[in-house]
Amino acid sequence: MRRTIKPAARIAPWHSVAWQTQSLLLAYPDDQFPARLALARRAAAHLPARVREAQLRFTEHAQHVSADELAVAYVETFDHRKRCSPYLTYYAHGDTRKRGIALLRLKQAYAAAGWRLTDDELPDHLAVVLEFAGTEPAAGHRLLTEHRAGLELLRLALRDTGSPWAAVLDAVSATLPALGGDEREAVARLAAAGPPEEQVGLDPYAPPQYMPDPLTGGPR
Repeated sequence: MRRTIKPAARIAPWHSVAWQTQSLLLAYPDDQFPARLALARRAAAHLPARVREAQLRFTEHAQHVSADELAVAYVETFDHRKRCSPYLTYYAHGDTRKRGIALLRLKQAYAAAGWRLTDDELPDHLAVVLEFAGTEPAAGHRLLTEHRAGLELLRLALRDTGSPWAAVLDAVSATLPALGGDEREAVARLAAAGPPEEQVGLDPYAPPQYMPDPLTGGPR
């Protein structure tokens, strides 16, 4: 059987701008968020229309709600709803030992690029992956496409809940190639069955802080 070889991804300078600003918009809206929002609005001018318009939908919403409201919505969305988990390895591996291995591979990819995480950062949080992609576009693009099915499932879940962050995921999706047949099938499988649920054998593969909290689905 002849294998189809996908052409190498074409990464333009604007990709780094998009991924960096999307990373800022997907971080917790703390006291620095208004400054990040202003930066994202300025950066949007340098992005293609399909990416710019999606990001501006979010910034338009965010500048018309209070910081407290946005923070509450962020926690309710990303910390209390497993379907909206920002941790990309969760979609493929759930709470299984394979997730520990996937987290380790991410850390190794970062280390190979000379990139170090702080103690309070999880390597598979979408904001972290996007920040990495903004500084290491080729390696970051590869990581994002590896998790394309999970990204799409997150995007659809955010849309279903009416979350303003769905617009940011629309923008992320617009920076990546269209879903292929295998990826569409993976999305359908994940949507139908959800992530794997095996709960044993996690500790040897990743430190406890990388394991999901059993009550919230987020980090401990």
